[in-house]
Amino acid sequence: MVDFGKRLRALRNNAGLTQEQLSKKLRLTKSVISAYENAIRMPSYDVLVALSRIFRVSTDYLLGASKQEADAISSESISVDLSGLSDDEIFAIKQLVRVMREQKKDP
Repeated sequence: MVDFGKRLRALRNNAGLTQEQLSKKLRLTKSVISAYENAIRMPSYDVLVALSRIFRVSTDYLLGASKQEADAISSESISVDLSGLSDDEIFAIKQLVRVMREQKKDP
């Protein structure tokens, strides 16, 4: 469970969310999100499940029981196998996809 705070922070940053934005989605305070990320406190079961849904990861990944964020990134037409990649490599791929999507939105 040591990885929870680090993983939560990485997922939040990857999603482009501030602590305040995430806290509003969960109906919590910003200080609670900060406490989670700094390993001062752990979420309840309900919050853990909500986090896994928001970030589309398993609760095992959030708790550090699994090293893989997800088995694959899927869209309507493509699936990419991420097994064997480090958290940093997965983060870089997701950042690239996000940038590409943002560029498509801007004409």
